[in-house]
Amino acid sequence: MVTISGADTQLEEFLAKYTPEIAGLAKAALIKMRKRLPGAVEMVYDNYNALVIGFCPGERPSEAIFSIALYPRWINLFFAQGKGLSDPEKRLKGSGTRVRSLVLESAATLDDPAVEDLIAEALERAVVPIDPAQKRKLMIRAIAPKQRPRRPAK
Repeated sequence: MVTISGADTQLEEFLAKYTPEIAGLAKAALIKMRKRLPGAVEMVYDNYNALVIGFCPGERPSEAIFSIALYPRWINLFFAQGKGLSDPEKRLKGSGTRVRSLVLESAATLDDPAVEDLIAEALERAVVPIDPAQKRKLMIRAIAPKQRPRRPAK
């Protein structure tokens, strides 16, 4: 497990595997999420299917509130405790027991009032809240030895 300075560099290396469009969208989304979630512990998983950055109140992945997952053609914002969120505009997808998601078409999606409401409600309902006074922490939690291509097939 790597923490801060080395982790920031390693995250940049993971992002560089994606197209400039996806990497740019991810960086813009991270800036917005970090501004919205001061004090979050960011956990990075470079998995088989996707690069995932989770936003947690502490170092327990089970307490994650949000995550951003990068795929070759799109990025999803996951609400890890999203079941039951008010969603009058039907933005959320998924029918699992906990998680709901939406596609980030651009970083501006995070500024959409309906999405801001979903984020605010998720923060209010979080099992463990994020302490905004806590210092931001970035941790590389896992790197899968085998991964799907990070760029779309031509």
